[in-house]
Amino acid sequence: MMSPMITPRIKPSSLWRHQPGADLFVQDQRQAKLGGFIANLAAMDELIDFAAIAARVDTACPRADRSKGGRPPYPTEVMVRLLFIQSLYNLSDEDCEYQVLDRMSLPHFCRLDAALHIPDARTLWSFKQRLAQGGLGGRAIFEAVSLQLQQHGYIPRGGQIVDASIVQAPLTQANKDERQALNEGRRPEGWSAKRLQHTDRDARWTKKHGKSFYGYKVHANADARYKLIRQAKVTPANADDGQTLKEVLDRANTGARLLADRGYDAQTNRELLQAHGLRDGIARRAKPGQERRVRLDARNKAINRVRARGEHVFAGLEQLGGKCVRAMTLARNELAILLKCAAYNAKRLVWLVRHDPCGCAR
Repeated sequence: MMSPMITPRIKPSSLWRHQPGADLFVQDQRQAKLGGFIANLAAMDELIDFAAIAARVDTACPRADRSKGGRPPYPTEVMVRLLFIQSLYNLSDEDCEYQVLDRMSLPHFCRLDAALHIPDARTLWSFKQRLAQGGLGGRAIFEAVSLQLQQHGYIPRGGQIVDASIVQAPLTQANKDERQALNEGRRPEGWSAKRLQHTDRDARWTKKHGKSFYGYKVHANADARYKLIRQAKVTPANADDGQTLKEVLDRANTGARLLADRGYDAQTNRELLQAHGLRDGIARRAKPGQERRVRLDARNKAINRVRARGEHVFAGLEQLGGKCVRAMTLARNELAILLKCAAYNAKRLVWLVRHDPCGCAR
């Protein structure tokens, strides 16, 4: 006779079971160790005036009319702090909601310690949608952080380093004809409205070192002294680097030299530098058939020795997850990239202050 089948059951977890009061010494030790992990976040909270950033955001992107009532919105400062958390730890909207619920340090940073409700993923998405309209929100946050860098004494110095880096986007499955239709702003034949809505129509293909990439490009201007991003522009990946130099020039830099790689080697760019009184530090391309390039190579090598500091900036963005994007429009992805640049500058400010407490480097 067969024995009756036993229904498997999951034993109750002891994870959330009430635990007896912990030793105060243990709690103190854990708090001390936790302080080391959140030291950068605590320093950023002290150095960055998020209320000033929120005021600038409300000016650039006014709140929607609330005359018809409804649930009161969360303060803009709280939402801006959540965006910095997202950018620093490369979190999606859902992950950000979970981390704020699960971790002790993040609600404190976001001023949500005593809040009964916290912003959920949909609230974050809606707030970013508000910032992305017109491309004003991300620019307002980036410029507000840049202003605070100068208020701390870190003005642009040492000359300008201009470079560009590819930011990859989710691939769009389309054949040649469908791709051409998307590039022309038309709906490919047989595509539904839903499929078109979930397709990035602003990203483009480009090639670098013989390898193809799909997405966008961030053009950045960093000062050679502090390696802080002073100007930034986001374009589709197929944009020519040399065509964007005018839009990322930083006229506030006290240095008189601009450094850039061979992608910016054009007569129009050299005339642009001359018109602004800047010394030409653009690496040169070899002319077709040119064999003796001793002086050319020596010049480019001297430029690249200093220009390599700009690569450290893009490495810092990559550590924050700034070399890929998730959204499906240029406006939303530009917002995400500018937020990464602002978060990088805030993190870099913490490092500069920590290694220069007396302000000797200023």
